[in-house]
Amino acid sequence: MKKIKLLVLSDHMFSPSGVGTQTRYMVESLLDTGDYSVRYLGGAIGHKEYVPQKTDKYGDDLIIYPVDGYGTPEIVRSILRTEKPDIVWFMTDPRFWGWLWEMEDEIRSLVPMVYYHVWDNYPYPDYNEPFYSSNDVIAAISKVTYDIVQNVSPSVESHYIPHAVNPEVFFPMDEDAILNFKKEHMADAENKFIVFWNNRNARRKMPGSLIYYFSKFLDKVGRDKAQLIMHTDPFDQHGPNLEALLHKFNLINGEVKLSSAKVEPQQLAMMYNVADVTINISDAEGFGLSTLESLSCGTPIIVNMTGGLQEQVTDGDNWFGYGIEPNAKAIIGSQDIPYIFEDRVNEEDVVNALVQAYENKDLKKMGSDGRQHVVENYGFDKFCKSWDGLLRSVHDRYGSWDTRNHYNRWEFLEVNND
Repeated sequence: MKKIKLLVLSDHMFSPSGVGTQTRYMVESLLDTGDYSVRYLGGAIGHKEYVPQKTDKYGDDLIIYPVDGYGTPEIVRSILRTEKPDIVWFMTDPRFWGWLWEMEDEIRSLVPMVYYHVWDNYPYPDYNEPFYSSNDVIAAISKVTYDIVQNVSPSVESHYIPHAVNPEVFFPMDEDAILNFKKEHMADAENKFIVFWNNRNARRKMPGSLIYYFSKFLDKVGRDKAQLIMHTDPFDQHGPNLEALLHKFNLINGEVKLSSAKVEPQQLAMMYNVADVTINISDAEGFGLSTLESLSCGTPIIVNMTGGLQEQVTDGDNWFGYGIEPNAKAIIGSQDIPYIFEDRVNEEDVVNALVQAYENKDLKKMGSDGRQHVVENYGFDKFCKSWDGLLRSVHDRYGSWDTRNHYNRWEFLEVNND
């Protein structure tokens, strides 16, 4: 049987971003079936060199082409001509794909386009309709995103495939192991209430506001009672100077710890286990992978009720942490993206949620229920089977390069410049 060949455009699969992580999950699971090969334009990170990359495990079935941004029309045309993929698959915010959709007539006359759509919140972005209509299939990362696609472009085939976490990597660890880790690495916080924040230091993630709100929380419970651990780059150009903020709010005596070292997933899982609660108050969040990882480790979450965070913190009947309802909206945008509504939470509600978590004697039960919620709804196996099933279905309907259905075919011709 001839393997299904994918052309993937996304964050580099070895980048630490949520987009890169989810793409890696999908690509590796498909390759493990033995029925796929992948050509991958890996962007969104800096590259030391731009030579094609292979892995020992997958050999010629996986070739990664490091690119700036997410590639160019010329690169896509070259790969279409030389590699003849069966499906073009791409992921992230639509604002990055205008150049690819401008090639729609070229690409879709040869291969179907499958878009894994990232969008943050309401109202419906009607201006995305031409983008949505430029795809053969759209998969949505959250229930909010799925509802948006269904309403903005109901004629486009769409599916709900939420982000996933590997529960064999992110799991509740033995209590003795957690205590030993605290004694060895966190002696100053061994008996403190630990709040964990694992996000990029970017404006929409609200890291500066979180530091301010946490200082107000400490004013209520005592400066020696809790510690905030922020795993991020404090000097990221897309966010505030976090060290300066710690000095501004006099949080320089261990109340807030900054962690910027690159860590393996197993080390990150330990941090979720050490924490009493993980927090994410982003004002626009397509999904929020860090909170899902936290729940998978049995640690409850505090989240802004926006985007994909809503479906993580509750299943409608049970709560796996604390959801903070936004009390204000801000409108941002640009000439390319006319408007995006951001959901804002306020100081009082965030502080109250932290206090409730601090005083809750049943946090572990919340976390345990959250773990089950993740295993049942966001498990690694379910995610992988969903993608395998969808892509096989697309391939069955549209055929391979040489047996393409639905489209009038055209071919690349060599140009003689003489």
